[in-house]
Amino acid sequence: MRVKCIISYDGSTFNGYQIQPNKRTVQGELQQALTKMHKGKEVKVVASGRTDTGVHAVGQVIHFDTDLNIPVEKWPVALNALLPDDIVVKEASVVNDSFHARFNAKKKEYRYFIQYSPQPDVFKRNYVFHVENTLNIEKMKEASKLLLGTHDFTSFCSAKTEVEDKVRTLYNIDIWSKEDKIVFRFIGSGFLYNMVRILVGTLLEIGLEQRQPNDIKNILEAKERSMAGKTAPGKGLYLWKVYYDN
Repeated sequence: MRVKCIISYDGSTFNGYQIQPNKRTVQGELQQALTKMHKGKEVKVVASGRTDTGVHAVGQVIHFDTDLNIPVEKWPVALNALLPDDIVVKEASVVNDSFHARFNAKKKEYRYFIQYSPQPDVFKRNYVFHVENTLNIEKMKEASKLLLGTHDFTSFCSAKTEVEDKVRTLYNIDIWSKEDKIVFRFIGSGFLYNMVRILVGTLLEIGLEQRQPNDIKNILEAKERSMAGKTAPGKGLYLWKVYYDN
């Protein structure tokens, strides 16, 4: 039986999602809990994608195969009893064996949160990126329109990116402010390594008027990482939702 789960996690104390030797990871905690439930039998968890160190998730999607006869509505209860407090299984469903959390994903939504204030909030330091200076939101919105559509995003991914095909499609970019926060919302076909964080870092430089909105065209055409802005910290980034056909 294949089980699909939607999970949330606080990425502050994880070395990213993907399992690594001698490091605390989200996948490691999930597989440890499932192994206990399966009496020591190792269970592999597949996610819609990796998240980096310090990055959070509201709606990460995972799947795993099991031979346990547990009612589907009991899976969140059973797993949450074994998982640490910074991971929560929100819901579970039984899916067809052909379902794949990564390969069947059609779109992903990420959000990035900026705290926009003279001083940082010490209690939010692991969950938002603090910006002290005034930002021109309209210029950032203008620039974001030039990123929409299908492009080669080589300039907007880490030089360590392993995949050769760096063409992706951005369907929506929304930027709005609420009280002391600025929120960036990205929906795309998929995202390259550090892509959202570099997009945010570049848009922030435009908001600070260190660059102009039209610079986006030249950055895309250059296909060179050094042309784009700094990589924004992971702590402000959230994998918000993964979209499938249904």
